[in-house]
Order: sequence, then structure tokens, then C-alpha cells
Amino acid sequence: MSKDGAPCGAVPPPVHPIERREPLPWQSPKAAEDDPEALARVEALITSPGYRQADRDVSFLNQDDTRGVRLQIDYLKPELLLQKHGIEHTIVVFGSTRLHQPEAARRKVRALEEALAADPGNQEVQRHLSVARSIESKSRYYEEARELGKLVAQCGKGPEDPRVTLVTGGGPGIMEAANRGAFDMGAKSVGLNITLPHEQFPNPYITPDLCFRFHYFAMRKLHFLKRAKALVAFPGGYGTLDELFETLTLVQTRTIAPLPVVLVGESFWRKAVDVDFLVAEEIWEGIRHWHRASGNPLPDNH
Repeated sequence: MSKDGAPCGAVPPPVHPIERREPLPWQSPKAAEDDPEALARVEALITSPGYRQADRDVSFLNQDDTRGVRLQIDYLKPELLLQKHGIEHTIVVFGSTRLHQPEAARRKVRALEEALAADPGNQEVQRHLSVARSIESKSRYYEEARELGKLVAQCGKGPEDPRVTLVTGGGPGIMEAANRGAFDMGAKSVGLNITLPHEQFPNPYITPDLCFRFHYFAMRKLHFLKRAKALVAFPGGYGTLDELFETLTLVQTRTIAPLPVVLVGESFWRKAVDVDFLVAEEIWEGIRHWHRASGNPLPDNH
């Protein structure tokens, strides 16, 4: 060191953060010359389940005891990506996975009509044709959902503004149509898929970085509503009804702030849900009747 405090001689360059000129003792296994069986024992150690790094050990992460960790990361990964993309509010769209676009629905009907003409007595084909005609009659909803997707895409400053973004369950049918509408406008849209026992594919119109696959329905449901500014329910089945009634329950109990819930297709919803029936006395009498018919009546009122 010089009298003024400056270093003497050349200053050595910074060392490499990983590489070394001389290996550390633990970078090489024990020499075979010292113990011929040591290498095999070390190999057994590093390939054993206990040696696997915890966050890369799928078998460990899939245990019942690590469910809490899985719930956390099932929530956190989509949350961080939604934040990264600047998505503040969402319009959630649900509906049947079976409702095809009109031309596809017509093709299905024509194919079954031809099959039935070739085999008029085939009851299985008759049944499939009846279902296909029902789907064709509702295929107009596909186009309506697609138009809705276009409108949501133009919210704010337009397609490049993701603050209000369309969200669907990521599947085919109505959800495909809504994602497709946003795609038509060059806007981002979200798909929240779920792992199921059978193979499934997300629809091709979701923004790739915003197509998520959840392990837990609970985390998926949370993300559907966390940023939701409206829920739009098209004709659908159990999944649609599930999301609809859960949303209504959360609003009714003020667990979440009230938001618009729009039912598309009045004739369908009046048949699917008899709102006039949902009154307390009729509900209670229905429950009591069910138990009486089951042979285990509830206690009478005093």
C-alpha cells in the first residue's frame, strides 16, 4: 500500500463467480485407489429419492403432506404472470363446451343425417342426431360470444391495453368463441384450464403466456373472480351452473363486491333454473318430502 492509500502494483481481475482454477475437495468423488467401492456407493447416494432437491422432486411434491405448498404455487404462478402482463380487471365468460360454430354444427348434422339414411333403424345414430340438432339450434350463441370477445378487446385504449381482459375456462365451445373474438382483434385473453383425468386441449385462441393449467379447482375459481368485473354465462352444463351459483353466493354473502351477472339466452335459463321455485317454504317442503320418501322423515314442527 502506498503512503496515500492507493494499492501497489496491478489490481487482479475479479474472480469468476463459478469457475475455479483449483477444484474444491467436494467436486470430485473419493478416489478408487483409496476405496474401489466408493464410487458405486456415491452413485447410489446421489440417485436416491432423499437426495433429490425438494423443489424438483415430483414424488415428494405430490404427497398429501405437501398439499399446502402445491396450493401456494398453483395460485402464485398465474398471479405473477397476470401482474406481469398488466391485467387489472377481467370479464369472465362461461358456457357450454359442446356448442360449435354454426358451420361445424351443420356439418355434424349433415353427417349424421347421411348415416341415418344409410341405416334408418340405428337408434344410436338417431340419438346422436337429436343431440346434434339441439346443438345446431344453439350454435348462434357461439357467434354472440365471439362478438362479445371483440367488444371486450376494444375496452380502454384498444387491443394493446390489457387492463380489462377477457377470461374463460380455456376450453372449446363458448369459451373458444369468446377467446377467438379477442384474438380476432389482436388482443390478449386468458384461459384457465384444469388438469382432468382425461386428455384435454386448450382452445387455440388464448394468449400463450396467459394460458394456465391448474391442479386445484379452488385456485382456478379464485382466479376467475379475483379481478372479475362481470360474469357472463351462456347456455351450458354443470360447470357453467357451478361457476354461476358460486358467484351469486359470494355476492349474496358479500364475500366479494357485487358485480354484474349476465345470463345470455332467456329461454334456456328459464328452463334450466326455475327462479320462482327458489322460495324458502317450497325449498323446505321439498327437503322434508325427500326424507319422507326415503323412509327417514325429519322431526315434525312443534
